[in-house]
Amino acid sequence: MFENFNLKDLKSQINSNKKTRLIVYSVGGFFVLIILFLAYRQFIWGPSNEKSKDAYWVGLNYASKDSTDLAIDELKSVVKKYDGKIGGENAQFVLGRQYMAKGEFKKALEELSGVDVNDTYVKAMALGLQGDCYSEMKDYKKAFDLYMEAAAADENEFTTPMYLFKAGLHAEKNDNVEGANECYTKIKDDFPQFANQKSIEKYIGRVKKEKK
Repeated sequence: MFENFNLKDLKSQINSNKKTRLIVYSVGGFFVLIILFLAYRQFIWGPSNEKSKDAYWVGLNYASKDSTDLAIDELKSVVKKYDGKIGGENAQFVLGRQYMAKGEFKKALEELSGVDVNDTYVKAMALGLQGDCYSEMKDYKKAFDLYMEAAAADENEFTTPMYLFKAGLHAEKNDNVEGANECYTKIKDDFPQFANQKSIEKYIGRVKKEKK
C-alpha cells in the first residue's frame, strides 16, 4: 500500500488536511524538544554539573576553620551559580549549616528546605537540621515532625536512632508521651548499641511514669 507513497503526496496531504498538519507539527515539535533537551544535558548541564562538584570546596574549607562569614559569602555565590547541580545543592546544605552557626535559623531553614539531592544520607541530615532550627525557635511540634521524617528518610545505625531520640525528647516537650515512648522503644528494639550509649531504659521508664 506504500509503493506509490512519496514525500510529494505527504506534503500535499499536510497542506490540504488541517488535522494531519497539526499532528505532524506536534510530533515534530516533540522530537525537537527531545533533541534540544539531550543536547543541553550532554553539552551544557553535564559539564557544568561536573564542574560544580569542586566549586564548594573553598566554602567548605572556610566552614571547617570556623570562618563563618567568609564561608557564607563563598557558598552563596556557588549556590547561585550552580543551583540544581550536585555541587550547588551540597553548597546549599553547608550554607544552611553556617547560618545555623550564626543563630540565623530562618535563613538556615530557607537554604536547608531547598536542598535537593539523591544522597539519602544528606537528605536525612538536611531534614534533621531543619528540626534543630525549629527546636531553637521553640516550635517543638514542627521539630518533632521533622525529626521523625529524618529518621525514616534513610534508615541506618547513625542518623535513624539519633533523630528518633531527638523526636522522643521533643514529643515529651509537647506532652506527647505516647509518641515519646514509641521513639524510645524503637531505639531499644532496633538500635541496641545506641540504646546502651544513651541509657534508653531511663527514658522509657520516665515516659511510663508520665503515662500513669
